[in-house]
Amino acid sequence: MNQSALSKWLKIVIWGIALCGLLVYGWVVPMYGQSLAYENPEFSHAYMPWLIFICFTAIPCYLVLIYAWKIASEIGADNSFSKLNAKFLKNISSLAVFNSTFFFLGNIVFLLLEINHPGIVLLSLIVVFIGIAIAVASAALSHLVMKAAILQDESDLTI
Repeated sequence: MNQSALSKWLKIVIWGIALCGLLVYGWVVPMYGQSLAYENPEFSHAYMPWLIFICFTAIPCYLVLIYAWKIASEIGADNSFSKLNAKFLKNISSLAVFNSTFFFLGNIVFLLLEINHPGIVLLSLIVVFIGIAIAVASAALSHLVMKAAILQDESDLTI
């Protein structure tokens, strides 16, 4: 597969993830929250704070998709191993750490405000772990891409 085809496939996948995110954040989460509030009226006061909190977690996710799109564009331009891509991957890592921390602290705050359950906090650790795993993988890829970019620059200078 050449660089251009790979770039196109990556962009298709990014669009698919963005649309799935819109479906989850725009329809599934509000509908599920409404059904929980309807079936358990004692939780109805927590619906809006949780909805706003969950929607705020979408912002870093979509910023990551923007950086992924930029990386795919660089791959399409046959510039896979560049310092710019290393920077984009580092930004993705930072956003993943921020979102994981925000999600965890938000769950703790909601627990202290008594609009969360300890079981939900424990389950949220899975999401936090996935976010940290993405951050570590992105940081490692950033390091490797930076090393490859430096080697490529040195190679270009010797020819």
